[in-house]
Amino acid sequence: MTTIETGINAGARRGSLDRRGLIKAGAAVGAAGLLAAPKPSWAASEVPIKIGLVDPITSIFAPLGHSEIKGARFAEEEINKKGGIMSRPLQLLVEDGAGSPGTSIDKASRLLSRDKIDFLMGTVNSASSLALSQFANKHDLLFLCTGGHADAVTGKECHWNTFRTCSTTWMLTSGDFETLFKKFGKSWYFITTDYAFGHAEQSDYTKQLKTAGGRVVGTALAPVGTTDFSSYLIDVKAKKPDFICLLLAGDDQVNCMKQISQFGINKQIPVGGALFELEQAQALPEAARYGWWTMEWYWDQPHTPHVAEFVKAYSTKYKGEYPSARSWFGYASTYAIKLAVEKAKSTNTMKVVRAMEGLVLPPEIALQPNAPEYRAADHQLMLSMFPGHVIQAGKYPSLFDVSAIIPGKKIALSAAAADCKMTYPT
Repeated sequence: MTTIETGINAGARRGSLDRRGLIKAGAAVGAAGLLAAPKPSWAASEVPIKIGLVDPITSIFAPLGHSEIKGARFAEEEINKKGGIMSRPLQLLVEDGAGSPGTSIDKASRLLSRDKIDFLMGTVNSASSLALSQFANKHDLLFLCTGGHADAVTGKECHWNTFRTCSTTWMLTSGDFETLFKKFGKSWYFITTDYAFGHAEQSDYTKQLKTAGGRVVGTALAPVGTTDFSSYLIDVKAKKPDFICLLLAGDDQVNCMKQISQFGINKQIPVGGALFELEQAQALPEAARYGWWTMEWYWDQPHTPHVAEFVKAYSTKYKGEYPSARSWFGYASTYAIKLAVEKAKSTNTMKVVRAMEGLVLPPEIALQPNAPEYRAADHQLMLSMFPGHVIQAGKYPSLFDVSAIIPGKKIALSAAAADCKMTYPT
């Protein structure tokens, strides 16, 4: 075993043990609180409008799922304080999808059969998003994907009753490709999570890279839950790329970035990629904070109306925790359903779908410039991208420097180019 292998394995073991302890402690305290609905403030005779939310409370995606749930709960509380939806209370029913497509379907089935939900939303990982989209289509149920990014969700596997709030992987990659290519060079090495999300990101970056005259010098597919990245990093050093593109998710990205920094690889070869999240930046030690990435929303927007008020209220409710893009996904998605129901004056799935097509989020919900809209042709929200770089010596929550805010309409593929052929029931 080489020196690099020995050191990385040791670091991975220490990190994974620490992380397991944190996950167990967090799960014991946090899961019950996230699953438990707030005490109803309405009379028993009032019939609530029910939204089922399936998100990971456990698994490597748990920190991201927790943020989406908190954002949705924050919206639920605001909505009910203002009179609910069409004068009916909103009830958010949360289930743990555990980052698993099979578990997510089981939980959605329970919400539908036991709780008689009116609408379904959620998911962090793309495999679960695609599975719930198919489930909802089978049951004529509106599904709003909060956080699964694979292009296919609103692309070749789009459905008339599925919408998405987070971006596509094409939007994520095109949001910063030009910067990465010009700044770091033409030869790229990909370390990619081995499921739908990672495959889509790598495919999109590769298309853009080859069009620009670049080349892929190496690719490593890392299974979800990988803790030891030593073999991939040894190959990276051998291939000597201009740029290492990390296309990982959740704790996998945190673990890989720690190991890269432990051996100083980031000081020899630039590192970056597409999606980066405040939860990941917060979990990294200072030495492992580096790289150029894309955020999908950021709390520090001094020139955007309503953002400061939202951040202050959220931070107050959650005792100093700042909202992340995931928090905003849960918040905006909950409000989008409310707005569509009120526009349709109905909870009928088809009527609400038609009301959501072309729905523009108002400034106090959008919390970003460029008036994001759920595009009618493929049901994809045209949200902005926030490319930039990590602030290594930053203190939470100031951990990322946004270099630009790019309108989603400017970089998104058309519905036709994304291969969405929307069909509706007769």
